[in-house]
Amino acid sequence: MQSSREPRDPRRTRDFIGIGLGPFNLGLACLTAPIDELDGLFIESKPHFEWHAGMFLDGAHLQTPFMSDLVTLADPTSPFSFLNYLKDQDRLYSFYIRENFYPLRTEYNDYCRWAADRLDNVLYSTSVTEVAYDAGAELYEVRTDGGETFRARRLVLGTGTPPHIPDACAHLGGDFIHNSAYMEHKAELQKKKSITLVGSGQSAAEIYHDLLAEIDTYGYRLNWVTRSPRFFPLEYTKLTLEMTSPEYVDYFHALPEDTRYRLEAQQKNLFKGIDGDLINAIFDLLYQKRVTMPGPVPTTLLTNTALHSAAYDTSTGTYTLGLRQEEQERDFTLASEGLVLATGYTYATPRFLDPIRDRLNFDGRGRLDAARNYAVDVTGRGVYLQNGTTHNHSLTSPDLGMAAYRNAYIVGELLGREYYKVEKSIAFQQFSAPEGTL
Repeated sequence: MQSSREPRDPRRTRDFIGIGLGPFNLGLACLTAPIDELDGLFIESKPHFEWHAGMFLDGAHLQTPFMSDLVTLADPTSPFSFLNYLKDQDRLYSFYIRENFYPLRTEYNDYCRWAADRLDNVLYSTSVTEVAYDAGAELYEVRTDGGETFRARRLVLGTGTPPHIPDACAHLGGDFIHNSAYMEHKAELQKKKSITLVGSGQSAAEIYHDLLAEIDTYGYRLNWVTRSPRFFPLEYTKLTLEMTSPEYVDYFHALPEDTRYRLEAQQKNLFKGIDGDLINAIFDLLYQKRVTMPGPVPTTLLTNTALHSAAYDTSTGTYTLGLRQEEQERDFTLASEGLVLATGYTYATPRFLDPIRDRLNFDGRGRLDAARNYAVDVTGRGVYLQNGTTHNHSLTSPDLGMAAYRNAYIVGELLGREYYKVEKSIAFQQFSAPEGTL
């Protein structure tokens, strides 16, 4: 591991600086820790590692197995592995007996924090305000809110994807929340007479199930509105999982830009669907409530329904949502005291990159254009992007299971040679058309 060094020393020129410390850059920090040739610094605005704390619902688990931890798929011998964390916590045998490959979400967060605590090159509670480039020295200058400037030859962007707020709610008043803040506001939410959940996917389903479980205790009306034609299960068959492979990244990245954008829209249910067991659990809970509650269960589930407008009445504390049933092309409204937007996350280019925009590649739609090696700068070897590249690298971009692969790739780029073996061919199927005749 890296020897203990003062991370705030601004005099040292780093080999790279990682901005943001979510799971992806944390994985890079763990994989570079034993490499003496690489001097890296990671800067994080939060006071400690934290990953989706607003969605720590009881029993919620990852949708990927434990092997998709920070390091294992790049280095199974790493001391930063999830199994080593379990051993350190005296839970390895319990996890074995549990016979469930999927860690609890709170457990995964605790594991990441355990790994982060073993690093000596992270600056917490520090925000990057500006990134500049010194052309003479060929160095990036990273300036922080503390007035410090750190210099590095390369950057790795890991600032994550901020919550997406639909245009209809962009300037909406009141106390509506995004699902990322659900746990913090759950108690106040349950005091309302009605709650409407907008969105689809795993987060929406987990919140709906959580609120439905106590609907008879608190007496609210619960609505779930989704634009999707149905409550799509996550596609998790094994040949589909081969789309999270180096071969599929090669294939997808080489497609024309318009084709990639079309596929990006079509593939959302491959990584934004609902766990099939959770869909069944929701139905079973609805059935249970129908049996035990007097009268109809006060809940409505609406598919094929898009949110077009929203207004908030401060005098009544009520939202009025303008909705449209898209198959019937019929407009209607829905009134609700509580509003939860489970509308996902969208990558936004950080404002601190404005001084170096001329050094970055953007595609025809204004999004960062990541090369096959994850570089987004004009040199193809100076600035790398974690996540935010579904339009370049398909569903592998947000996938925890591909993070170690991507980081092994980036480590090779930083060193100029392969350090962790990068598997290049793992799929049984062939994605590209063969040349000539088979």
